[in-house]
Amino acid sequence: MAMTATAHGSDDYDRRQRLRWWTMRIVVYALLIAWAVICIFPIYWTLTTSFKIAPDVMKGNLVPWYDYVPKWLGWRSLGLSPDTIFSTSTVREEFTKRFFNSVIISTAASALAVILGSLAAYGLSRFSFRFGFMRNSDISFFFLSQLILPPVVLALPFLVLYKELALLDTRIGMIAIYTLMVLPIVIWIMKDQFAAVPVELEEAALVDGLSIWGAFLRIIVPLVLPGMVAAFILSLVLCWNEYFFAALLTSTDAKTLPVMIASQTGSQGINWWSMAALSAAGILPLIFIGVLLEKHIVKGMTAGAVK
Repeated sequence: MAMTATAHGSDDYDRRQRLRWWTMRIVVYALLIAWAVICIFPIYWTLTTSFKIAPDVMKGNLVPWYDYVPKWLGWRSLGLSPDTIFSTSTVREEFTKRFFNSVIISTAASALAVILGSLAAYGLSRFSFRFGFMRNSDISFFFLSQLILPPVVLALPFLVLYKELALLDTRIGMIAIYTLMVLPIVIWIMKDQFAAVPVELEEAALVDGLSIWGAFLRIIVPLVLPGMVAAFILSLVLCWNEYFFAALLTSTDAKTLPVMIASQTGSQGINWWSMAALSAAGILPLIFIGVLLEKHIVKGMTAGAVK
């Protein structure tokens, strides 16, 4: 009898444990699904709005082929619908120009910021500097403090400076200011990455005959490559979505996609379908780049482990 009671007690305990495990799993997955819906809904709304006509937008219809019949109104206004894609379109040419401006400026600024920021972060993590009363920690805080300054405070100085240097409405000017904008973030991210790499690896490389640059490029860079890719993605997103300086310092030649998206207003109100189509066209490249570079993050982590 005692053994039977013990067996029953053990079975009850196992059932409670399984029930508790399944309950926790259900709760966790429910929370994850709810959070995923919250994150994905703005993208879903943007994509569906680009296929709506004005009454459907105003009514707030959400489900295609149930609440409304999808139309190509938003994409037709950009010359990107199936019936206009092969015909001449001034708006499509304008969109293409702004899109490639955003691609060139954002990519160049992010790459330049990662290169300069990585070198600065490596120096701050490996060497001791002294500029007057400032030490390494003070220099690091100085870089990080640049994020506190509101961009509007720099509007007039940059406007005057760019006018004197003939950099207004130029891609070079936008690349320079975007690089300065994201450089503190890159330094902040990469400083922790370099600090996590043991100094003994570089010392062993130097003993083996490598120079400082050789040790940095062949030993350190593969180890911190995931952090560099993460910094590049973050910088790219920030540069791609930046509006204030693009609206302030450009007019025709170097105008970017966010400025074109924000300009979809008129005397009759906001063209939500056109704005949604432009926003969708601006979101898709970032999604593609994120998926593409995710493989490189894993590859960089593997290469760093092997090294």
